[in-house]
Amino acid sequence: MEPLLFPRESGQFVAEQSQDVFVEEEGVRKVAQMFYALRGSNELSASGWKMANPLAPAPTSDQAFNWVFVVDTMNFSFWPNDDTRQCEVTFRGTTHTGYMTLCAAITRAMEEGVPITDPKFFSQISVEELAHILRSDNETPMPMLQERHQVLTEGGRVLLQHGGSFQSFISRAENDARKMVELIVEKIPSYRDEAVYQGRRISLYKRAQILVADFWAMATAARGATDIVNMDWLTMFADYRVPQALVFLGVLRYSDALMRMLKSGELLHSGDRREVEIRACSIWAVERIKARLDELAREQGAESSGINSVLIDFYLWPYAKQHHREMAHIPIHHTRCVYY
Repeated sequence: MEPLLFPRESGQFVAEQSQDVFVEEEGVRKVAQMFYALRGSNELSASGWKMANPLAPAPTSDQAFNWVFVVDTMNFSFWPNDDTRQCEVTFRGTTHTGYMTLCAAITRAMEEGVPITDPKFFSQISVEELAHILRSDNETPMPMLQERHQVLTEGGRVLLQHGGSFQSFISRAENDARKMVELIVEKIPSYRDEAVYQGRRISLYKRAQILVADFWAMATAARGATDIVNMDWLTMFADYRVPQALVFLGVLRYSDALMRMLKSGELLHSGDRREVEIRACSIWAVERIKARLDELAREQGAESSGINSVLIDFYLWPYAKQHHREMAHIPIHHTRCVYY
């Protein structure tokens, strides 16, 4: 079999052959113009990550980077089964759903004195202890508890084998974002988000890339600047929420058949052709937006816009949450897996 394609190349490969998901260049140009008008704002900066993650510890705290590792290792599959209520966690007077329930639960545990950011603890945590940490305020529990327990303990053991902290582990990648992703997927199996499409091995690496991006954002917030190179190698983080936003904004288009299938509530398994097309075409759509942004910058005499795919994703994910009512008519795809 031919060599594995990394996420950007995977996105292009799939988009060129996709049967049900299509990148719309008119939408690309329109959204690129929107982002170009926002360049230099906090919304399109590493500090935007902290604005979207108010429950994270202070970037300068000793626990900050391990908090990022714990949260990102369990950052998958928050949607409820059927039409039941979502899992909820109320913390500091605010009730959270989705990804933010995880952030709230981990920070709540820290305030309760649980050493949840210590790999010595979470590498050996029991299912019952994790269930208590991730407890919901309603009758709907956090989905996939057994899987979250498995990936968290697995990740903790890897950190203990490489210096005992996420910062120590990731330092082996020499401040290179690409090497960081490669290190994570090599050492930690649950981050190995790969599939086969039209006979080619492709990768999407949602959680591995967001772990590197969160590390970069946290380090930037802590120090004002970082020396991490190759951030432009990262793509957007292909989940189920950002594709919905890209369809809403006219950057992606789903076939009528795919729309009918998604509206019917049919579950897609990880690696299904349609699931791969949704995620991979999202990656390529954001790459096209980034390329158009650089074209706009060159038209103004600059070398590039300075807006990478990470910053575009950091904007689109909260945008999708904020505009969920307006885009409710666009179905999200549902896939139960540990990858997103």
